[in-house]
Amino acid sequence: MALMPVADALNSILDGIQALPEEDVGLDDALHRTLARDIAALRTQPPATMSAMDGYAVRTTDATEGARLEVIGESAAGRPCEKSVGTGEAVRIFTGGVVPDGADTIVIQEDVQREHNSITLAEAAPLPRHIRKAGIDFHEGDILLKRGTLLSDRDLSLAASMNHPTLPVYRRPKVAVLATGDELVMPGSQPGPGQIIYSNAYAIRALIRNSGAEPIDLGIARDTMEDTRAAIRRAEALNVDILLTTGGASVGEHDLVKPSFEAEGIDIKFWKIALRPGKPMMHGHKGAMSVIGLPGNPSSSYVCSFLFVVPLIRALSGRAQVGHCIEHAILGHDLPANDHRQEYLRARIAINDDGVAVATAVSRQDSSLLNNLSVADVLLIRPPHAPAALAGARCEIIRLPG
Repeated sequence: MALMPVADALNSILDGIQALPEEDVGLDDALHRTLARDIAALRTQPPATMSAMDGYAVRTTDATEGARLEVIGESAAGRPCEKSVGTGEAVRIFTGGVVPDGADTIVIQEDVQREHNSITLAEAAPLPRHIRKAGIDFHEGDILLKRGTLLSDRDLSLAASMNHPTLPVYRRPKVAVLATGDELVMPGSQPGPGQIIYSNAYAIRALIRNSGAEPIDLGIARDTMEDTRAAIRRAEALNVDILLTTGGASVGEHDLVKPSFEAEGIDIKFWKIALRPGKPMMHGHKGAMSVIGLPGNPSSSYVCSFLFVVPLIRALSGRAQVGHCIEHAILGHDLPANDHRQEYLRARIAINDDGVAVATAVSRQDSSLLNNLSVADVLLIRPPHAPAALAGARCEIIRLPG
């Protein structure tokens, strides 16, 4: 059976996916959440014409060199002056103070000599200066934050200034992670003969959190149909949006994930894709729950999570952009021709003297190796049947988190 191309596999995973229901959250809980509706300003900012400097509010027609003006009041932030500025008058004003009626410029205090209740201007100020007009930032009703926006720290300040104490965002997806395999033991344990330390889920759960979802640890299922099926049922009971399994997705007698999926009524959409690393990945659905069977090897498990699970989380989260950003670089070394599988080489990135990004694949691409995955900055994409490429040739990369 022909292997499914990577692009087709991603399309299959995202097919029919709708954003989760919205909920209102306080601003402190909205960071890196996705807006479910357009947000309009509830006020004008600034609400009145304000001074941008400490000084005196005067009329430009009075602001001639050597002019002597009477100080009739004071305007500070939160304490405006109720008087209007008339001919020959000035109001002491501070940064953020409302510019009183009649005044149209601010003479900074360094250009003024004050004596009791009068000031003398050291130089002329014939043009309006140091004034922030009402609404220079935004006006009431302006839509400043769009549906689908991934909220940044700056967006939260903007929303607060718009007078929104809460924001409507899409619910965080819940993602359950289940490991399978008799050989797995937890970090800190002493592995017995043939056993290995369970490591995959730590990177995957971190990736889930960084993508804006809530990870749920289902632990390790032993290599029995009963244990694997029971774990799948636990995921259903928790109403998770995505179930991820790691390991047991291949074709050996102890690879029980696929038959367990089938026994639990999961509709498998595909099994095995034209990808390196990550060929034995599978995907299916049971009701609203998306199910992805990841390979067991650490690099394969991580690369598949990054390439497929992250876009799925983004789609469920209502993100406007779900796919990874593909950038261009040049090769730091020669590469041989590729076979029929699309390859994602773990690579380091550097900037050469010309300011160009140079991608250099790590020395060993074995899917069981974590050290080389840890030092990688990017995935270097090699399309199916790509010809041999020389150092300096143009290539495509996807930046890894961090």
